Amino acid sequence: MTTLVWFIIGFGCGALPFSVWVGRLALRTDIRGYGDYNPGAANVIRAGGWWWGMLALLLDYFKGVIPVGMAHFFAGLTGGSLAVVALAPVLGHAYSPFLGFRGGKAVAVTFGIWTGLTLGEIPLVLGLLLVFWFIVVAASGWAVLLAMLGLLPYLLLIHFDPVLLAVWVGNMLLLTWKHRAELKQPPGLRSWLKKRLPQ
Repeated sequence: MTTLVWFIIGFGCGALPFSVWVGRLALRTDIRGYGDYNPGAANVIRAGGWWWGMLALLLDYFKGVIPVGMAHFFAGLTGGSLAVVALAPVLGHAYSPFLGFRGGKAVAVTFGIWTGLTLGEIPLVLGLLLVFWFIVVAASGWAVLLAMLGLLPYLLLIHFDPVLLAVWVGNMLLLTWKHRAELKQPPGLRSWLKKRLPQ
């Protein structure tokens, strides 16, 4: 029963479409009309600049941190129950009932759930990997996927925990599905890198 309650809380937090609300309330626009039409912080940046985009990003991040962190550190959930609850905010964001079950790509909330599970450790590793791949590959979907793949050896060799591995598998599947349109194309290298490679 406790697991179900925390899952509902996590899903409900994840489902809150903060980026869309920031767009409507602060920018008087639907951010889903910009860029890739995704209801996420990147399109808030496109619609209103970095300050509003960072606000949306932080809100999406904390809707992962708060329910998972509370379930983990305060309610004391462990094992499979914790893994299920940790994935709830990602599911809620990806399939928000507030948006007709059409949610965002769940990158910011992914960092949030890993913070709720491991505080700064895994988000720092994942963040460094994501920055690296964003610099190297042209398609953001591939950068996200490659960063997640790079996290796996760290989890296996440095921070082995079956619960975290289960969360990684579920998180990876969701991110792959939400980025599937971008993943149909080869990743491609950034133009600056192509110029420096031998022809």
